[in-house]
Amino acid sequence: MNFLADESVDGPIVVALREDGHDVRYVAEMSSGITDDEVLGTANSSGALLLTGDKDFGELVFRLKRVTRGVILVRLSGLSPLLKARVVSLAIGEHGREMVGAFTVISTGMVRIRQQQ
Repeated sequence: MNFLADESVDGPIVVALREDGHDVRYVAEMSSGITDDEVLGTANSSGALLLTGDKDFGELVFRLKRVTRGVILVRLSGLSPLLKARVVSLAIGEHGREMVGAFTVISTGMVRIRQQQ
């Protein structure tokens, strides 16, 4: 799968997904400090699912009706970066196809997938 990881995403998550064979571009390696709107535009222009830890993308998608290929919000506070990477990798491995065109929240013990209207 093709992902754009926002700079709010822990580096080990990016590494794990790359090791899983996914194409992952990382904002922290490309254009650190760009706005959320620019991040979403970059994801859209490259046909990538956006991986983020920033809840503001929910507002862009639901309130402002911005079109996306999909957003994955990582809400795993309190876990080590390596454990977060494992949880995200497993969730994408099990539910990746369902995440396309959806707003997904990965939290401890739960993956919620809401298709965009």
